[in-house]
Amino acid sequence: MTFPKPLRVAAGIAGALMLASCTTPTDADDAATPPSISSSSAVMPAVWDSSVLHTIEVDYDAGDYESLISAYLQSGEKVWISATVTIDGETFENVGLKLKGNSSLRGLNEEQAESPEDLPWIISLDKYVDGQSLDGASEFAVRSNSAEASLNEALALDILDATGPAAEQAIAVSFSAGDSDPALRLVVENPDEAWMERELGDGSLYKAESTGDWSYRGDDPDEYATSFDQKGGDDDLTPLIAFLEFINDSDDEEFAASLSEWLDVEAFATYLAFQDLVQNTDDIDGPGNNAYLYWDPETELMTVVNWDLNLAYGSMPGGGMGGFGERPDAGAGGGGMPEGERPEGFEPGELPESFDPSDMPEGFEPGDLPEGIDASELPADRAGGGMGGMGGGTVLVERFLEVPEFQALYDAALADLEAQWYDSGEAAELLGEWTDLLTSDASHLVDPATVESEEAELLARLTAADED
Repeated sequence: MTFPKPLRVAAGIAGALMLASCTTPTDADDAATPPSISSSSAVMPAVWDSSVLHTIEVDYDAGDYESLISAYLQSGEKVWISATVTIDGETFENVGLKLKGNSSLRGLNEEQAESPEDLPWIISLDKYVDGQSLDGASEFAVRSNSAEASLNEALALDILDATGPAAEQAIAVSFSAGDSDPALRLVVENPDEAWMERELGDGSLYKAESTGDWSYRGDDPDEYATSFDQKGGDDDLTPLIAFLEFINDSDDEEFAASLSEWLDVEAFATYLAFQDLVQNTDDIDGPGNNAYLYWDPETELMTVVNWDLNLAYGSMPGGGMGGFGERPDAGAGGGGMPEGERPEGFEPGELPESFDPSDMPEGFEPGDLPEGIDASELPADRAGGGMGGMGGGTVLVERFLEVPEFQALYDAALADLEAQWYDSGEAAELLGEWTDLLTSDASHLVDPATVESEEAELLARLTAADED
């Protein structure tokens, strides 16, 4: 079968893309004039200066907050509410606020909701006020992490940024919500159109959803609603759909020979190597299906973009940073669990023998099920490629690493990254900068002994990786 290259997406980017939302709580015309309105720029907004401790204060109507929590507890829906947000002394009115995350929100109950300063949030300055930003920054992800100081994610993001691929900036923040006391939180850029233009260019950005997979579902864009959400560029899934058709339906010979005409293969090898370097278990091949795809209209190539590193270096949801000294299975792109942390009977790409297909959550896309699981027992709408939200296998990763040439690119990239960051000691230096900041400026938010303990655990992890 011949796979035509996708048509070039029309040049020019529409105005700031509005995220899917519920009805605006208050009319944008009635909102106070924001303190800073700016268009997208290649200049890094000053708010992402990671050398200082920042402050974010969120205020909202108590009834709106109760409705937000109630909606999530009853149905899992993450609704937007309007809030007043003050960032480093600058106040913004009518800001969008909603819960963010999947595994990080599992187990949320009314008692935990009494501590909003500890919950994961997305803050969107331009949700209800078009163009509202802080020197070009408009979306802030208040991250969740089982490590109190979040040094694992901060370090991983610093390494990614200094390595060269598109990276989200991260800052340490004194964060409060409602009338709560402040808490130390890591706040990360949420990739949006402005971020895309600065880091990647004027193309199209697609976010892989945790509810979906990387299967080809035909030419109808509506069929991909649970799999990908466009975050930047003209509203057009044509390049994405053509790419998914190729990686799923090309035969092995054509895949190996022509993938470089569809994907930046060297960048993808570096992406996989980086995920393994920082021992991230929740990447493109993990349970959260965490990744973005960027399509460049000039080269007509896709690039896989990093997202979500709160499980880097062995951190586990709700379980602290454990399993230090053991790295995920090499060649898995960070998709495996460290040895000793895998549920009994579970192997990468497999489901336990006791698994009952009827227990699969609604919307789960199983793809190629292990031997012994009968796909006919599953609802008809759950067919597809890859393990989707369950993790254990993405068609692109699996096929990429089966090609000796691409496997060699991955191996070389991993060796280069290990030498650059671990053998040289530069990763330890970056980690030391975060430790110094938190122990000197955030001691009122986190015990310095806790920060130093996390640093010691991470240093042990880096040393063990260096000795592999």
